[in-house]
Amino acid sequence: MKTKLNILLTFFVVLCAFSCKNSQDSDTKETSVAASNTTSEKQGQAFIKDDESKPNVLQIAINSKDHTTLVAAVQAAELENALVNAGPLMVFAPTNEAFANLPEGTVENLLKPENKAKLALILKHHVTPGNYSKEFLKKFKHLGQASNENVSVEVKGDDVYVGGAKIIASIPAGNGIVHVVDKVILPEN
Repeated sequence: MKTKLNILLTFFVVLCAFSCKNSQDSDTKETSVAASNTTSEKQGQAFIKDDESKPNVLQIAINSKDHTTLVAAVQAAELENALVNAGPLMVFAPTNEAFANLPEGTVENLLKPENKAKLALILKHHVTPGNYSKEFLKKFKHLGQASNENVSVEVKGDDVYVGGAKIIASIPAGNGIVHVVDKVILPEN
């Protein structure tokens, strides 16, 4: 009789253990489903908040009132994560005024979803691997851009022009440097 009672008790303990494990698994699944439903649409390194590190090139653009059009274009092309990688990156950042100088309707047309690839190509044409000051850029004749095309570098007095755009300011970043330019640099293709 004791043996039957021990077997029954053992069976009951095993049954309880499995029951508790299944309950924990379903709780974990429910928590995972709830967490995935609250995750925002935007994911990646660009959307991680970090108040301690030196701002990266994207954060510098986002925090500039003179680069709202550039930021809107980067977001429309979904290139945020590319601009926060370790780099180093040189970003030639056209001002809002530079975008406004394009033919009327150009920016609005490029921001349309069907033109995402064309917009991404134009934006990549403003990015170069490296972290060179304006002064150091005077040593170059050409730069290879992330668009797989080259741009010319010209020196006129103390001014440096990249792809025809004049560098009007330079801001060091945690992953490179932002050179503010007065013109949108368009690829040849």
